[in-house]
Amino acid sequence: MINRYTSPEMGAIWTEENEFRTMLKVEVLACEAMNKLGLVPDEALQDILTKADFRLERIHEIEAVTNHDIISFVTAVGENVGDSAKYIHKGLTSSDVKDTALGVMMKEAAEILLGLLHRFHEVLRRRAGEHKYTVMIGRTHGIHAEPMTLGLKFALWLDETERNMARLKAAQETVAVGKLSGAVGTYSNIDPFVEEYVCAKLSLKPVRLATQVVQRDRHAAFLTTLALIGSSLDKMATEIRNLQRTDIREAEEYFAPGQKGSSAMPHKRNPITCEKVSGMARLLRGNALAAMENVALWHERDISHSSVERVILPDSTIALDHMLRKFTNIIDKLLVYPEAMLANMNKTGGLIFSQNLLTALVGKGVRREDAYQWVQRNAMARWLEGADFRTNVGLDEDISKYLNAEEIEHCFDPKPMLKHVDLIMARFGL
Repeated sequence: MINRYTSPEMGAIWTEENEFRTMLKVEVLACEAMNKLGLVPDEALQDILTKADFRLERIHEIEAVTNHDIISFVTAVGENVGDSAKYIHKGLTSSDVKDTALGVMMKEAAEILLGLLHRFHEVLRRRAGEHKYTVMIGRTHGIHAEPMTLGLKFALWLDETERNMARLKAAQETVAVGKLSGAVGTYSNIDPFVEEYVCAKLSLKPVRLATQVVQRDRHAAFLTTLALIGSSLDKMATEIRNLQRTDIREAEEYFAPGQKGSSAMPHKRNPITCEKVSGMARLLRGNALAAMENVALWHERDISHSSVERVILPDSTIALDHMLRKFTNIIDKLLVYPEAMLANMNKTGGLIFSQNLLTALVGKGVRREDAYQWVQRNAMARWLEGADFRTNVGLDEDISKYLNAEEIEHCFDPKPMLKHVDLIMARFGL
């Protein structure tokens, strides 16, 4: 998926050149470890350290004959090293090298994503503070419910982002592992010290046990975490798309000078980047499913996972990298319209204060069932007949027996409903 939208940092991890370079590090470190065990002579190690190299084109030439990428890689390196190359890949199987290198690459990719999440978190925190008291209508089932603030919405996303950061850190630790334990994981032709040494040098943890491969539940945990983060961004993007609808228009993506919204309609200002984020989240979820399909391998070791991972690992990390960069920019520059929020809040003629009336009546000793019926009949008159809810409540004989005009007026004041905003925001240090 490396294309013009790929960031240089993330794209560099998933190039074929970098994968082989990372595998070369594994091979050389394994030789260093075996030298410490007396299995590789000092002169041979010096040859390996100074001469171990490859050309990608040469690997491809050899692979055209061998039809095996790791053998072709080892052969190409050996051509540069000479006789000392006989110590390279000694006692190792292909997955020792490839899976350990993959652990390094996934760890590095996760580190980039964690940095982007931290930046996203900072922007959300700033916007939450800016709009701590920006009153808007809260919606449930898409219907006006009760007043809230835009700052609370940003804080909600902030909270979810913190959970995603914790999840990704845990997922990074899950995949930042290596194994150099041979064909079936028994160290039959390699000392366990080699695995310990190589992993320590690469800042990986050795797996406690492997077959020929690192077990793919680890990779599935990583991919499902990326999909979950993408789904959070999808949720947020979907909310902005809804808020940008013409009949709501409480917020919208920044629309740059010279930007065009439609090839046919010059008036259009479309939430195209949020739509992109929502669409790409679907890719992440699909890739996560493919990762779960990779968990079950024949006798817990075959190669059916490999072809899948060559697509889903670069694609998912690159996609999420792009999504985080784009969506952080959306939140950073999000256009907010408090006047529209106030106008929308007043659209239903006070219906959003129905619970206040219900609670006030119950507080006066009215049976909840009766209070609910009295308030609801006035609310339905507003919905179905366009009657003024506030006026009718004041004229309702049942309600007026228990609430005077001042008490009814108090029920239509949004300020008491938001009295705990400071308490909630203080939980986030805002």
